[in-house]
Order: sequence, then structure tokens, then C-alpha cells
Amino acid sequence: MHIESYAFGRIVIDGETYTSDVIIYPGRVDPSWWREEGHLLVPADVAGPLKARPDVLIIGTGYSGVMRVPQETVDRITAQGIDVRVERTTRAVSLYNELQAEGTVIAALHLTC
Repeated sequence: MHIESYAFGRIVIDGETYTSDVIIYPGRVDPSWWREEGHLLVPADVAGPLKARPDVLIIGTGYSGVMRVPQETVDRITAQGIDVRVERTTRAVSLYNELQAEGTVIAALHLTC
């Protein structure tokens, strides 16, 4: 999977345009990612990616970085042996594309805020 472009509220992945938050798994995109508390990421919000056991989970916190990722959530992810990277979505997109060749990478991306 390759992210071709990202702008506030819009992302293009392998030629497909998405306008809602996404989780990018190896070989597929979940275009209906919804969080229990909106701008606060809790462990349940990344249950799917955790089941997939990636080497790296990249979390995009939005264009302006409004979505918060508490240390508790980061600790729950890393306790499973998964490297987690939390970045504003613009940087998360670049990081996702860079790390593709280095193992299994999943990205959970908030596209607005």
C-alpha cells in the first residue's frame, strides 16, 4: 500500500480517495475507523491493528495534532511488542511510506483536526 497524497480531510491510497479516518493494513484499507472518545485514543480504538500484530503501528493525530494519545495507550501497544509512532498525520503519512520496506506496518490516521 502506498499513500499518494494527504491534505486536511482527504487521503489518496493506491489511487483511492478517502475522506474519513482510516486504518491502513497490509493489502487493505478500513475507511470507517471511529474512536470511542473522538479526539482521545484509547486502547480499544486500535484493537484491530493490535490483533494484526504489526511490527510498527503509526498513529496520525490529525492535521494539527488535536487527537491525544495518552501514555497508557502507548504502553498497552508497546507491551505487545509493537513499536508505536505517534505523529501529526502529515508526518505519519511520510513515515508510513518510508517504513513499508522494513516490515509489517499499520497506520491509523485521523484526517482532520
